[in-house]
Amino acid sequence: MFALPQPSMERRKFDWRRFSAPVSIASMILAVLSVVLYFSIREHLTARDEANLPRVTVDLGYARYSGNVLPSGVSQFLGMRFAAPPIGNLRWRAPQDPEPKEGTTDAIDFGPTCLATEVTYPTSGQDEDCLYVNVWSPNNTTPDSKLPVWLFIQGGGYTSNANPNWNGSQVVDVSGKNIVFVNFNYRVGLWGFLASERIRKDGDLNAGLLDQRQVMKWVQTHISKFGGDPNHVVIHGLSAGAGSVALHLAAYGGRDDKLFVGAMSESVFFPAQPRVPELEYQFDKTVEQVGCKDDKDQMGCLRGKDIKAIQDANLALPFPGRSANPHFYWTPCIDGDMLRDYPYRLYEKGSFIKMPVLFGTGTNEGSVFAANVATQEGFVSFMKDNYPKLTKNETGPMLQKYPLLAPLPNHNAWFPSTSQAYGETTFICPGNIVMDAYAAANRSSTSWSYRFNVQDNQNTASGLGVPHVFEAPAVFGIDACPTPESFRTYNRPIVPLMMNYWISFIRSLNPNTYKLNGAPAWDAWGGNQSRYVFELDKNRMENVDDGQKSRCRFWESIVEVMEQ
Repeated sequence: MFALPQPSMERRKFDWRRFSAPVSIASMILAVLSVVLYFSIREHLTARDEANLPRVTVDLGYARYSGNVLPSGVSQFLGMRFAAPPIGNLRWRAPQDPEPKEGTTDAIDFGPTCLATEVTYPTSGQDEDCLYVNVWSPNNTTPDSKLPVWLFIQGGGYTSNANPNWNGSQVVDVSGKNIVFVNFNYRVGLWGFLASERIRKDGDLNAGLLDQRQVMKWVQTHISKFGGDPNHVVIHGLSAGAGSVALHLAAYGGRDDKLFVGAMSESVFFPAQPRVPELEYQFDKTVEQVGCKDDKDQMGCLRGKDIKAIQDANLALPFPGRSANPHFYWTPCIDGDMLRDYPYRLYEKGSFIKMPVLFGTGTNEGSVFAANVATQEGFVSFMKDNYPKLTKNETGPMLQKYPLLAPLPNHNAWFPSTSQAYGETTFICPGNIVMDAYAAANRSSTSWSYRFNVQDNQNTASGLGVPHVFEAPAVFGIDACPTPESFRTYNRPIVPLMMNYWISFIRSLNPNTYKLNGAPAWDAWGGNQSRYVFELDKNRMENVDDGQKSRCRFWESIVEVMEQ
């Protein structure tokens, strides 16, 4: 068992509930994060400091960009276009290459993020013209440097860009200047995931996923100019970004387009992802709300509307037959092309790219999403609001799998069961099931998993446990993203441990190669479903317990109902 030394200093407490309140307001977490982290992810430089930073220029062919060299010796290029603005006639179409631009463009500020669901337009920091990419690389690299590339796909439940512009300079620095880090925006909500046969006929389905694919192609073409190796790209996602990673591994029936060589997923997100015919009602509601219902060319009408008219329809509404809004209304659809079946079916059939993978979750993934229900009926209703095909045929067995659990502070009686059920079906079981598919494909030795169980006193006191993506600061570094105070004090030792495992996987496709000195070996998943438990002074390996295995088998057995 590997124990980490504990620092003794104390600082003011961080209220994690600002970011993950228990949750009738879960969707607000994503919007709050988008605003707060913009101001927290830059190196702590004044405007005068930034004005005096050395500049560095890169020529991408279609444009020349001038970025900054940070005091750490990391080059930072922000707000570069990777696609043409997806506006007007390019709405609900696959992203197009950027138009050529003369002269040199400053790349010292982040571009706007993509418009989120439930946001009133205009709004600061968000716009329809949002397809921007950021790159951090060691200074003075050349195309011959051929450094491994960390390509990060942010989360946000496919309804917002919830983790935009996280600062990649720390991971580049901690790696010994041995990697290049890339992150970007992609279309979300109605803009990225409106679905209909009418879009298939005159546009492209799953535009948000196609934006992600466009960045992967952009990296293949341009990353060498930043010192990166296009033949060594690892994709990494958080939450919906982690779900996206799982979808790209199975995209086009598992076709390997040689866009990446490894994949990492933190909290794989599998909401209901319906087939196109089941989503026609969303399109019908949209064209009615924006005034295009009676137009013979509904797509042309939608593309001709101003941004505000469309954004006013970018809402979360109850699923058919339900009375309460789901957490995630706009999601990828099974389009028969990029996504040819439900993800579980694709993994069951072996229709995915075989490569090294690292997947994992937090212990209490559902705690910031579960309704604070007092009754069994409230538990069932919440699950049906989010997975609307559930009937008594499934909720009966569900209640047997998730009986009344021990109470948690500040919550009603059935909250713990609701939290466990939603967390397992939406995040934990998807990761376990994908890992099992890799084991079945004889990839056990290059598949790793983890459970993050580092405790935070405030989270424990509020009954949240170890919530969704709480580990992010330990992966990206303190202040590279929103950072709870415990990571600055008693949980600080977990940061170098996790960062070096993640960097090691980026560099070598194995978390052990460049792990922190003295850190334990991270065993592969194997047939026993073995995963690393991050627990500060009790870091260890464990096998997934039989209860969770049984519950995950239950969810997998009703894939057609869950649409996962």
